[in-house]
Amino acid sequence: MAKRSTIIAAGAAAALLVITGAVAALNFSESESSRDATTVTVRLWDEQVAAAYEKSFADFEQGNPDIHVDVEIVPWGDYFEKLRTDVAGEGAPDVFWVDGGSYPAYADAGALLDITTATSADAQAGWDPAVVAQYTRDDTLWGVPQLADPGIAVYYNADLLRDAGLTPEDVSALTWDPTGENDTLIAVLQKLTKDYNGNTADSAEFDGSNLSQYGYNAGYDLQAMVLNYLASGGAQFQDESNQYAFASDAGVASFQYLVDLMNKWHVSPSAADTNTNGDFSREQFLQGKMALFQSGVYNLVNVSAGANFDWGVVRLPSGPAGAISGVDGIAAAGNAASEHPAQTQRVLDWLGSAAGSEFIGASGAAAPAVLAAQPAYAQYWAAKTVDISPFYDVLAAGTAPAPRGAGWPAAENAMRPLLDEVFLGRTVVDHGVRDAQNAANATLTQ
Repeated sequence: MAKRSTIIAAGAAAALLVITGAVAALNFSESESSRDATTVTVRLWDEQVAAAYEKSFADFEQGNPDIHVDVEIVPWGDYFEKLRTDVAGEGAPDVFWVDGGSYPAYADAGALLDITTATSADAQAGWDPAVVAQYTRDDTLWGVPQLADPGIAVYYNADLLRDAGLTPEDVSALTWDPTGENDTLIAVLQKLTKDYNGNTADSAEFDGSNLSQYGYNAGYDLQAMVLNYLASGGAQFQDESNQYAFASDAGVASFQYLVDLMNKWHVSPSAADTNTNGDFSREQFLQGKMALFQSGVYNLVNVSAGANFDWGVVRLPSGPAGAISGVDGIAAAGNAASEHPAQTQRVLDWLGSAAGSEFIGASGAAAPAVLAAQPAYAQYWAAKTVDISPFYDVLAAGTAPAPRGAGWPAAENAMRPLLDEVFLGRTVVDHGVRDAQNAANATLTQ
C-alpha cells in the first residue's frame, strides 16, 4: 500500500479539466517539490502500525521536506519470501522490518546497516533493553527497535463465560498440570465447549467431532502457545548454545498436554483447521464461537474492533513452573545497499525517537519499543477501559525468549511438518517431538 495514493477515478479526472490556471500552477509547484525530494521506502507487514507510520511520516516530512517516505505493506504470509528475493536481487526497500529469527542471516551477509555505530548512544539508551538484546549479534545492534510485545495473556468472551455460569475471576488464575493433580484448566474448558446438540464437553452425550463452540485455542502457535507451555512446564525451546532442546521430558509432557486439549478432550479446534490457517482461532473468537483466546497485544486492535460482545483479558494459565510467557520484539533494519544512505539513516533516527514512535502507541496499534512512547500506548487502552495489565504482570515470573540464531528459518522449515503431524494426532507425541528436535538441530550443522 503506497503512502498518499494518487489513484483518481475517471469521473474525477474529467472534472480536473476545469481546474483554473492558478490551481494548476500550484499543483505544478507541488509536483516539482515532490520530484526534488528523495523517496525512502519503508516495508512492514502490519496494517495497523502502517497506518500509524503514515501519520508519523507526515509529521517527519514537515521537518524534512527533502525526504518523502513511502510505506509499503507486504502480508505476513509472503513477507519473508519476498524479502529474501528482493535482498538477493538488490531491490530491497531502504528500511524493512525483521523479526528475531530472520535478521541474523541478513546481518551475517552484510545486508544490514550497523545501528550501533550509526545511531547515538543517547538514542539507544531510550530503547527497550529486551528488544535491543534480541537484535544484538556479535556486539552489534542490527535494527532500530520498533515493537516490544510484553507477555501473552488470555482474552475472554464474557457472554460465553456467563452462559456457562462462570465469571472472569473463575478463569483468571487457571492452572495446567500434565499429571492432572493440580489441573483446573481442563474442567473449565469442558464447561465452555459445546457440540452442535448443545452438549458441553463434560457431559456423557458430548460429541467431540462436531463442535459449535470452542473453549480455547490450543494448537501449534509458537508465540501464543508453544513457547509459553514449554516454559511454564519447566522446559526450554533452545539452550544457551542455540541448540533446540524442546524434546526433554518436560518438553514432551508440555506438547502432550497441548495435543490432548485438541484430540483427547476436544476443547479446541482441530489442527486440520489451525495448522493451515493461523488466524482460524482469532476468527472463531471474534465470531463469538470461542470462549478463551490466548494471544498477545498484537491482537488487541483486532479484538477491540471486531468483537461485538463484552470481553476482557486475564492472566496466562500457570503450569508446573508457573505462568511464564514468551516475549518478542520487532526491529526496523536499514538496507546496507540503499542508494541514499544519509536519508535512510534520518528515517531510522526518526523511527527510533520518541516523537516518531509515539504515533504507534497513541494509536493503540502496538506496544512501542521506544520507552518514552510506551505511556501513550497504556493511555490509549485505559481510555477504552481495557485493562492490559495481564500482558505485563506475567513478566514478573520470568520470560521465554523468542527463537534466536541465524539457523532459525531453516530449523523451522524442518521441524514444522513433523510437529504439524503431532498436532493432527497422526504421530505419537514423544516420537514426533524428538524427531522434530533432531530435524531442527540437523539444519544447524548443514
